[in-house]
Amino acid sequence: MRFAALFLWLLVPFVLWAAVSIWGTPHVVVTYRFMGPSYQVPAERRYIDCTYLGVWGWITVPASQERCPWVRLLKEAS
Repeated sequence: MRFAALFLWLLVPFVLWAAVSIWGTPHVVVTYRFMGPSYQVPAERRYIDCTYLGVWGWITVPASQERCPWVRLLKEAS
């Protein structure tokens, strides 16, 4: 049992690899396109697509429910 505890650290990289494989890596929104008034600050905007920057580079995806979250988990574009 004492030697099994020495290999417990291997669990951490495996969990990180599994999380990235399932959900992806974090990306930050950089640009977006929307429909609606451009210059009115409190205006309602319906977003069309969002461009994110992260580990996998620039990725453009359609807006989810007409919104662009600031941070989104994305997988590598294939």
